[in-house]
Amino acid sequence: MSQSAGSHPPDVKPAPAPWTLAGDATIVMLELPGPLLEEQSFIPEALRPRFEGRYSLLMALDYASSNVGPYRELLFIPGRFRTRRGLCWSISKIYVSSWDSVVNGQRNWGIPKEHADFEIAREADGSERFRASQGGEVFADLRFAAAGPSLPASSALVPARLRRLVHHRDGHDYFCAPTARGSARHARLIEARVDPARMPRVDEGRVVFAARLSRFQAEFPVADVELAPSS
Repeated sequence: MSQSAGSHPPDVKPAPAPWTLAGDATIVMLELPGPLLEEQSFIPEALRPRFEGRYSLLMALDYASSNVGPYRELLFIPGRFRTRRGLCWSISKIYVSSWDSVVNGQRNWGIPKEHADFEIAREADGSERFRASQGGEVFADLRFAAAGPSLPASSALVPARLRRLVHHRDGHDYFCAPTARGSARHARLIEARVDPARMPRVDEGRVVFAARLSRFQAEFPVADVELAPSS
């Protein structure tokens, strides 16, 4: 089943934080080659001097509900960055199927969201294929499989300082620490094909672990906004 993108953003109504979102997701932790990670993972110039590197995250999400309705999302986090609040994760590439999510994600948290079309399909072997495209051209084609028992999972077990995100927009740093809870099971990234002009080469990385989150609920709080330090 696909969700289609328009070519231009319509008028978007403000949807201020906090947000509550629910759906399913696959999360993959990767270890990418150093040169690729540093030079080809779309790290914004304002954050580049603060990059700590090593472990990255790839996430494919299907939100059944949110403050702006259902939408799909593909994102990449290259690693953590030094800030006055300690090390924080930051999304360097993110695509969503909703213009409301694009605009309000930028406004609320400084997240660099872009618009794309998505298609999710169940394969004959039970795996899930997750595709993202723009202008009819597929730039990310991922295939995941999940197995094993589902166990309760909650970010409440992880200190806020380890969940904190930072994004840079218009000379300011936006900080927030999302929470989530749901059911988790083991997953595998079976196949990954991407256009390196629009997504980092995740196929070049070593998978550290992968998990499938089902029927999760996440909370994105109001961001703390600070003037960014001069580089």
